Amino acid sequence: MSAPAQRIVKMLCVALGLFVLIASNDLRASENSARDLFKRGSQAYADGDFEKAASRFLESAAASPSSGTWHNLGDAEWQLGRTGPAILAWERALWMNPYNTNAHSNLRFARKAKLLDSPELTWFEICSTWLPVNAWPWIAGLSLWVAVAMVILPGVFRLPRAGWHQAVAAAGLAIFLLSIPALVGIQSRARIAVVLQRNTNLRLTPTADAQALAHLAAGETVRLERERGNYVYARTEAGAGWIDRSQIALIAD
Repeated sequence: MSAPAQRIVKMLCVALGLFVLIASNDLRASENSARDLFKRGSQAYADGDFEKAASRFLESAAASPSSGTWHNLGDAEWQLGRTGPAILAWERALWMNPYNTNAHSNLRFARKAKLLDSPELTWFEICSTWLPVNAWPWIAGLSLWVAVAMVILPGVFRLPRAGWHQAVAAAGLAIFLLSIPALVGIQSRARIAVVLQRNTNLRLTPTADAQALAHLAAGETVRLERERGNYVYARTEAGAGWIDRSQIALIAD
């Protein structure tokens, strides 16, 4: 390698190192801020100041989302009588960690108390709930690359192909194929939203003065299909129609 090329490589390595250092410092600062906000929210909740607790938990979730923070936010919102935001927060807790048993229990209790139905999921959407949503892309990517590596690398390094190479490649490919339905399920579930306000109008057309086809309860789940301006076309248990986007929020934040 020539001297100019070596200098360029060194400069790139230094720039990459600085970028990683700055990014890690920013991430650490964000996590520290989120942790502090979470502690303040927990203290406010213990003191019975649920409005302050909800505000701090929401700020903490915005700085560094976690299943526990969303769960605690749901608890605070429920104490304030805000059914829609509470159910949204618990759903987001399960989106990040489907093993959060407290969020599961709270959702069941809230829906039973408010006579709300759980969203009906297809089989591939159910598959996507078996693991945290962030895990499935990693599993799919790693399994595919392992399968490709076991096929290509022995030839690249002129190594004799062994039976275990083929076995690992086959296993990697099988895991990749099995993860595809879950990835499809994640994309589908990402269109599920929660109604935030009581008596939300489901309208015939995407206008403020359109005929109301139904009134949706706070905490009800809907599936978004398309958008037009400030309205989204959603399918619900009561039918399909247009909803003001400010009155709903996606579970996949």
